[in-house]
Order: sequence, then structure tokens, then C-alpha cells
Amino acid sequence: MSAKPFRIGLLLFPDITQADLTGPYEVFIKLPAAEVRLVWKTLDPVRAGGGMRILPDTTFAGCPSLDLICIPGGTGMNPLLADDETLGFVRRQAASARFVTSVCTGALVLGAAGLLRGRRATTHWMSLEMLAAFGAIPVPERVVVDGNLVTGGGVTAGIDFGLRIAALVAGEDVAKAIALGLEYDPAPPFAAGHPRLADPALVDRAREAARARQDGRRAAVARAAAALG
Repeated sequence: MSAKPFRIGLLLFPDITQADLTGPYEVFIKLPAAEVRLVWKTLDPVRAGGGMRILPDTTFAGCPSLDLICIPGGTGMNPLLADDETLGFVRRQAASARFVTSVCTGALVLGAAGLLRGRRATTHWMSLEMLAAFGAIPVPERVVVDGNLVTGGGVTAGIDFGLRIAALVAGEDVAKAIALGLEYDPAPPFAAGHPRLADPALVDRAREAARARQDGRRAAVARAAAALG
């Protein structure tokens, strides 16, 4: 990486899943010469899912051209699928960014912005099939790299995603050093973190508990895909 700042912008929005943002953020701030921004429409505190308040440091209007734009996910991304101001910002930044990226359901915002057509991408397992509505090729992997498009799966994939980005930007040695500094040595206490591992009855209960949310998201995706034409 050159001495020139590598400008990273993570979209912040109400009802974001904070770990989608804070996981990769913890990796990104350790990249050499990285300049990491939390970007939203205003500089007012943003309430994340669960109540945590996060402070943006850059507005859409004041944001410089980014080398990497990252769209996290969360229940609050549903309204963004029809938010012209946000989608316009994402499109403008993506046009010149070196990397266009997302974590979890943030991929659906990239889709609504028209940035996934013909591209391989991933998202949270409950919403994976929705990517196809935007012309994407859904891939059930934890991190998917397709050219300059890098997408991460559900919430906890954000750190894996961040480390893959670190390797692409600064090389594997830097990424490995960051992983060591974070003591990134996952050892889940339960083999239940993905449908391929979890008891089918547990997966069914999880789907049922999320049915209303997912139905609403599916309808929002259909409207956004129709708006793209």
C-alpha cells in the first residue's frame, strides 16, 4: 500500500446490526495508512439494533471519494432499498471505488443500487436467495470475492471478510498480523451457527421466528428489483 491514505467508508444507518460494522471496522483501522469513516446522512447519533448509539463522523455530502465502500446489514437496511438518497450515494462512491463491499444483508442494498448484476455474492443465509432478484449469483460461502466486489455472509462473517480485504489491500502478511493481534482464533461452543450444522428443528424454529421480518424484506426486495427495471 502507498503512503496515500486508503479511504474506507462504512455506511451507518438506524437499526444497523452493529457487529456487521464493528467487526470489519476493528480490522480496517489496523490497515497501514487506512482512513476509516462512518458515513450517514447527518452527524446525529444513530441508534443501532438493540439500542447502542453510534456516532457518524462523515455525511454523504462531506464524504470524499472512497477507495472502499462497505454496506453492513441489519433490519434497518429494508428502508434503504427504496431510499434514493442512500442508493445514489452508494452508486456514486462505487463508480470510483477500488472495492465495493458488504456484510450480511448489506448486499441487498448493493443489489438495489444495481451493483450486483451478473456478480457472485453472498449474504446472511436467511436472505441468500433474495440476491437473485437483483441479477446476482447467490453463493453460500462465508466470504465471496468477485473482482472488486467482496461480500461477507451473516453477522460474524464480518471479521473473516475484513481479513480477506486486508490481504487484498496490504498482503497476507499484514492480514495475518492483524488476525494475531485480534487473537482471531474462533472456537464456537456449539455446532449450530449455520443451517448445515444446526439441528433441522432449530433451523425450522429460527425461520418461523423470523417469518414476518423475512416476508417484509422479500416484499421490499421485489419492489426494489422492479424499480431497477
